[in-house]
Amino acid sequence: MKRDRWLYLRLEQFNRPAGLVLLAMLVAGLWACSEEVTSPAKQAATSAAKGPLSVYVVNYPLRYFSERIGGEHVRETFPAPADVDPAFWEPDVEQIAAYQQADLILLNGASYAKWVQRAALPESRLVDTSIGFTDRYLSLEDQVTHSHGTGGEHRHGEVAFTTWLDPQQAIEQAAVIRDALIRVRSDAKAAFQQGFASLQKDLQELDGQLAAAFAQHKGQPLLFSHPVYQYLIRRYAIDGYELHWEPDSMPGPDEWGEFDELLEEFPARWMLWEGVPRPEIVAALDQRGVEALVFEPVANQPADGDYLSVMRENIARLSDRRR
Repeated sequence: MKRDRWLYLRLEQFNRPAGLVLLAMLVAGLWACSEEVTSPAKQAATSAAKGPLSVYVVNYPLRYFSERIGGEHVRETFPAPADVDPAFWEPDVEQIAAYQQADLILLNGASYAKWVQRAALPESRLVDTSIGFTDRYLSLEDQVTHSHGTGGEHRHGEVAFTTWLDPQQAIEQAAVIRDALIRVRSDAKAAFQQGFASLQKDLQELDGQLAAAFAQHKGQPLLFSHPVYQYLIRRYAIDGYELHWEPDSMPGPDEWGEFDELLEEFPARWMLWEGVPRPEIVAALDQRGVEALVFEPVANQPADGDYLSVMRENIARLSDRRR
């Protein structure tokens, strides 16, 4: 058998004291290297000594995914105010400077948070979480200028961006986050893999629950108040139609007239909203035989609960309103 000379010591060498010493040193060195590579305790201590990674995100779902995967090894920051749509929020100079100092900057992709394209952010720290399914992006048509709260007027981009409303796409985004965290903090790899596995399980269960909820409405058209549900509609093969209505703005007579014409061609009995619509909107819909249901997209930090609990509340409202 052919052997590498530098590893091979002839038996007769061990008859000498120097040979025995050399063998002992070699074995001790190999043992020490093995402990250094495989000791989980030492890896955890090393990671803790470095402190948590600073991770900045552009929307709440990415923050939630990072929290679930990173645990104590990550400190997430999501600076967008609660009353502004993060997709159209723009940070000030100080906030951009904070993004620049982060270890990782998690992007949603799909034209989300266009300010990122104009800001001088370190490319090596940018993580496009939807890079794996760009070929499955959905394009938008018939764009309308409108506003969200204090965010000012805007138009949605050419690509649908609420990618996380499809739990399977959310899993892909979470996997990219896991890999990015491992790349910059490899000594916590096991923890990141464990966190991802737990999150993946929850998202797969969520996918099944959503499928069951929308299956109850199979064959029944659904209206959506705003064009942010495209990936949800595709994932669960929903017969849906999206409008450009805001929950805090009463539509005018012309809009109600167009709505009545729509109902003649699209006889929906439910309309899903991003937030709770004004009472007069609910009453006007009820007069037309349409029930208003809240299905929160969870783009921003919820007042109560988290991404998973809010999505489960959405499912509960869908299931309770079956006719």
